[in-house]
This record gives sequence, structure tokens and C-alpha cells, in this order.
Amino acid sequence: MMIYNNTIEDWGISLLIIAGALLLNKLIATVNQKVIKKITAKSKTHFDDILFDTLEKPVLLGILLLAIWIAAGRLQLPQDIHDIISKSYDILVVLNITWFFARFTTTLIEDAALDNSKKKQRKRFKIDVRLLPVIKRSALIIIWIIGIITALNNIGVEATTLLGTLGIGGIAFALAAQDTIKNIFGGFTIFTDKTFRIGDIIRFDSIEGTVVDIGLRSTRIRNYDKRILTIPNYKLTDAFITNISSEPDRRVVLELGLAYHTSPDKMKEAIGILNDMPNRIQHVRNKDLTVTFTDFTESALLITFIYFIRKPADINETRSKVNLEILQSFNQAGLTFAYPPRIHFLDNKP
Repeated sequence: MMIYNNTIEDWGISLLIIAGALLLNKLIATVNQKVIKKITAKSKTHFDDILFDTLEKPVLLGILLLAIWIAAGRLQLPQDIHDIISKSYDILVVLNITWFFARFTTTLIEDAALDNSKKKQRKRFKIDVRLLPVIKRSALIIIWIIGIITALNNIGVEATTLLGTLGIGGIAFALAAQDTIKNIFGGFTIFTDKTFRIGDIIRFDSIEGTVVDIGLRSTRIRNYDKRILTIPNYKLTDAFITNISSEPDRRVVLELGLAYHTSPDKMKEAIGILNDMPNRIQHVRNKDLTVTFTDFTESALLITFIYFIRKPADINETRSKVNLEILQSFNQAGLTFAYPPRIHFLDNKP
């Protein structure tokens, strides 16, 4: 009995070839899991673990493709069908090899970014985990573009023509997505320069708040009104940014105006109270404290009080305690304010 110019025996043998490949795949997978991986786990290097782990599935697929190609090649099929099978085989073999390189490369990148504590015996490349998705995606795009071009070239598609088409399309895409590209490069800059991190308090133009997320396209900041502000990354890379969290201590300049009837002795007493502020209020640094009788203004005798609040402290709470202590101490000493004091926050280091 003939089926499409082939006997039942021919069809049966071809099916047995494919079935044999599936059984062989099962055997190879079992040996890899129960024997080879246990051997590689004992080795000092981690490279062999990655190699055999990423090689398994492409090898299994390659064996199956070879079996289908042999099984189809021994049958008497129309020439056009043989051509389709042959070209499909050529494409799939190249794509299978590309798949292996893609798996192998991304696994190496992930392995390089693992924390040192989890990989004490392995050398760790300095890859920021926030950059990991971008690096992996970029590597995959490059590998698959090379693989697809090679596969199409194997079946007669001219690589130069294809590259020209891709070039024109790439230019059109770049023009259409230039803002997105600028934001992605801005994200790279933020990650690599480490201008700020998630959790830092930053000031950008008139915006001040806590960084809650740094993405590829934008950065999200929670301001003091608890609102989330989304800022394109390219704007952050082009702007002057103050990282408030990175300052060792917060410098505060407080100008106090005393009434003109204040005597020299009372002025000295006021200066003494301010100099003693580190002993009165916790988190006020005693180093670099400055208290100066700075000026005779039109309506007041001006004292400039410069102090530093240590970083672990709550800035607003400590500032409030200092102001309250000044008010109470000056009132008890009979010191009279001439006008409301002016407070300046300066971010420069001492």
C-alpha cells in the first residue's frame, strides 16, 4: 500500500527515527540532570555549570531537527516540499545555535551581577543590578539580529539588501523615538554616574523630594505633599541636581536681630546661649559652630548663628527644638527680638 508515493514501511521507519530522537533526548536530559550537573557542581569554576545548563535545550532541539530532516529526506516527496524542508532546516539550525548563544550570554550576564554574598568563590563583575534588564535586552537584540541575518543569508537572501532595509527602518525609528532614546541614555547616565539612588532626597529646579523609582525612561520623585512626580531622565541629566541625602550634615544659618537697647553684657549672654546649643539640643554638632555679632542694621543688632545638624537626625524636628530653646532662653534672659529671624539652608559643605 502506497501513501504519497511511499510505503507504509517507509513512513513507519521515518516515524521511528523521530521517536528514537525523542527517546534519545529524554536520555540526554536525564544524564545531564542526574550525572553531568552533579559533576560540574563540584568543579571550582562556574563556567561549566552555565555551559551545560544553557546547552541542554538547544542540543535536544538540534537532535530533533536532525531526526526530522533525515526522516523527511528518505521519503519520496515532491521536489518543492523537499526544498521547503531543506530551507526550513537551514533556518532553524542557525536560529537554534543563536538561541544557545542568547541563553548562554544572558545567563553569564545574570551570573556576573549576582551578589558577592551568594557567590563567595566567584569573581564578580561590577554590574549594577538596575542595569541588568537593559544589558540583557541589548545583548539579546544584537545576538538575534546577527542570527536572523545569517539564517536568511543561508537561504539566499542578500545580507546587504537586508541591512540596507534595516538601516532605513532604523533611521525612521530613531527619528520617531528620539525622546525615548534620550530618556534611555539619560537612565544609563544616572545609573553609571550614580548621581542619586532610590531613597535619596534630591532637589531639582524647584522640585524637592524623595526618589522612589529610577526607570529607563523616567524617574519618580515623591515631594513633601506626598505626590508622585514623574520626570523624564534626559531632563535630570541636563540639570543641576542637589543630592541632599549625600551631605554629611545639614548646615543652618540663622540670623537673629536683637533690639537696640540690648547692652553689651546682654549681647555676650546671648552669644553664650547660642554657643552652648550643642549641650542643650541633641544632634547639634559642636564642631564648626559659629556665633558672631555681625552687623548694626537699621532696626536691630544682628547675630549670625551657624550650626550643623547631624545626618541621622530629623532636620525639621531638630531645627524646631533649636528655635524653641533660643526663644525660651532669650526670654528668660530678658533679651528682646527686634524682628522675626531669617533662616537659610545651605547645601555646601563646611
